[in-house]
Amino acid sequence: MRKLITFFFILLGCLPAFNQTLSPDLRQKIDAVATDALAKTGVPSASIAIVQDGKIAYLQAYGDARLDPRTPARPDMRYSIGSVSKQFTVAALLLLQEQGKLSLDDKVGKFIPNLTRANEVSIRQLLSHTSGYQDYWPQDYVMPMMLQPVTAEKIMDGWARKPLDFDPGTEWQYSNTNYVIAGAIVEKVSGMPLLQFLREKIFTPLGMKSVANIDQDNLAATDPVGYMRYALGPLRPAPKEGKGWLFAAGELAMPAEDLARWDISIIDQKLLKPSSYRQFETEVVLNNGVGTRYALGVDIGTEDGHRTVGHSGEVSGFTAQNTVFPDDHAAIVVLTNQDAVNASGQIARGIAPLLFPTADSATTQKLAQARKIFDGLQHGAIDRLLFTANANFYFSDEALKDFAAGLAPLGTPEEFTQTGQELRGGMILRRYRVKFAQRTLRAWTFEMPDGKLEQYQIAVQQ
Repeated sequence: MRKLITFFFILLGCLPAFNQTLSPDLRQKIDAVATDALAKTGVPSASIAIVQDGKIAYLQAYGDARLDPRTPARPDMRYSIGSVSKQFTVAALLLLQEQGKLSLDDKVGKFIPNLTRANEVSIRQLLSHTSGYQDYWPQDYVMPMMLQPVTAEKIMDGWARKPLDFDPGTEWQYSNTNYVIAGAIVEKVSGMPLLQFLREKIFTPLGMKSVANIDQDNLAATDPVGYMRYALGPLRPAPKEGKGWLFAAGELAMPAEDLARWDISIIDQKLLKPSSYRQFETEVVLNNGVGTRYALGVDIGTEDGHRTVGHSGEVSGFTAQNTVFPDDHAAIVVLTNQDAVNASGQIARGIAPLLFPTADSATTQKLAQARKIFDGLQHGAIDRLLFTANANFYFSDEALKDFAAGLAPLGTPEEFTQTGQELRGGMILRRYRVKFAQRTLRAWTFEMPDGKLEQYQIAVQQ
């Protein structure tokens, strides 16, 4: 009976304490994406949060948070989020700018005068990785020196007082050093430790109740262990960075739910002023006019026509992917407990198409048609009445033989889904994902106004 009661409370702890608003079918598909990614990558666990219609709609955890003793992952567990932490440092500086205590266009030398070319580098260039300061941690493992404690001043001594890698504003190069400097500026201007500022101004107002500072403390025994492996060897507990090395650049750990609350604040623009969010989400352009696809602490892009604001993260033993779709009032958080494997990104990319069904009323019909054409190509045949003259030219006898030779051995697809559509060149572009047991393909078509297909192409999903 005691074992039964214990099992009941363990099971109860795995259940999120809120109403799951996604349909059972969608939840099942999301679960399949996550469990499939863990199975194929060997990553021990993942914790996800889904935001839909501006609210947390789904929380779930998969796999094992700890291997010895075996401990199932739970949604309330805290995972290190790595460089996703950087956007909180950005928010701190934007808040200080709103208070009139600094400007992002201030030069670094106004606050920390003894750094290389500090009177030429702006705070904005720090936050957008266009400063030229060299990265102190480009390696994907923990070096011996990083096992020892360090201070922000020591990091700046070692990497921000040497010659710049390039002139400020002329190139984009990811550098954790930029954010150590940025964090030091927050502390100097606010007069308080960075984490105290973040708790008072961001975490508490947003109801982010479980955030931990892993730069100074280890995760609790009730949280996941971070793992690594050498090549294809067994999973091993990852070494922990010494105190100070993650300051302002990757110091935070939290449950997926807390990060989702932050994402909702971005969607609703409820923490910062609209002008601050515009700066936060606006792509930074180099001096020569080339865009960087990066704003302030976040990547800027699109995914199947949906605008994205997001970032990945990695510290020893953990990876994270946080993607916000501001215009769609949606977000995807994925946290995992193994480094050097992008399972978090794979899961997020697999979930995204499930959240945005196409608005085309003919989706079902067109999907069935695309699937039927794919089946025909596996046998080296097509119905030429479905295609334009250009497409029929493309599908030569040689092309059809190549299609059949490459596709037939794959067998029947496990999944054939539409992932997006848009207008291009007076035609409708539709994208599909074709999933098999061992690989995933992408297919895309161009449909003319009369319904005929100008193009049907297939390639490996990257």
